Amino acid sequence: VRAARGVTDALQLIAERAPDFVLLDVGLIKEKSFAVAEQLALQKIPFVFVTGYSGPAAVPPVYAHYPVLRKPYLRDQLLDTLRKWRRQV
Repeated sequence: VRAARGVTDALQLIAERAPDFVLLDVGLIKEKSFAVAEQLALQKIPFVFVTGYSGPAAVPPVYAHYPVLRKPYLRDQLLDTLRKWRRQV
């Protein structure tokens, strides 16, 4: 498990070693993570958006087919998301 503090850190971590799966928080302190989502999609790295935002403003339409975990989420919701990913691998 690795954690990034922002978009630049996340992109660097991806470049160093591609992750198997990513929980991608939409709202970072001063930026949104959509540049990271773009890189993950290009590299075909599976990811799930995590957000406290609701409605269509939470995730741009281009990413509408990616799963979203709404904060606060329950442990079982996270486990279910991870199980679905494992079945696809």
